[in-house]
Amino acid sequence: MQPGSMDKAEFVAMFGDVFEHSPWIASQAWESGLDVRHDKAAGLHRVFADVINAANREQKLSLLQAHPELAVGIASAEELTAASQTEQRGAGLDRCSAGEFAEFQRLNESYRARFGFPFIMAVKGYGRHEILDAFRARLTNTEEQELQAALDQVILIGLFRIESKFE
Repeated sequence: MQPGSMDKAEFVAMFGDVFEHSPWIASQAWESGLDVRHDKAAGLHRVFADVINAANREQKLSLLQAHPELAVGIASAEELTAASQTEQRGAGLDRCSAGEFAEFQRLNESYRARFGFPFIMAVKGYGRHEILDAFRARLTNTEEQELQAALDQVILIGLFRIESKFE
């Protein structure tokens, strides 16, 4: 795969789903000018991160709001992208006890009310107990701290998804 030599339509078709419902990021990444440095996951990830970091506040909030809540339950699971379903299953979020599921729902509601977007965490390599601990801790952040923490997590999720496309 050589993203640096793809035309825009091909590039967006391949990478437009890296960030939840936000193909504009792939479009802007392509428009920034890709070359052989972007034919490896790390180089391509850097340009995606640059696009996100350069976005205005409204675009950043829109990106965050496009993400699903964690441990949403079976009824809402069909709303998740395939990548989100796989990531959440990998962290065991589909196997929450009734008490854990209730706590996730309570935390999701509190978090969204406080920050205006869902709690976002790159869950790869974490179990549900560790995710709950991080969830509780991040609820104490200021709005600006959490905006940056959530964006950092989105960028990390993007790295994992780009790497999987290169495998």
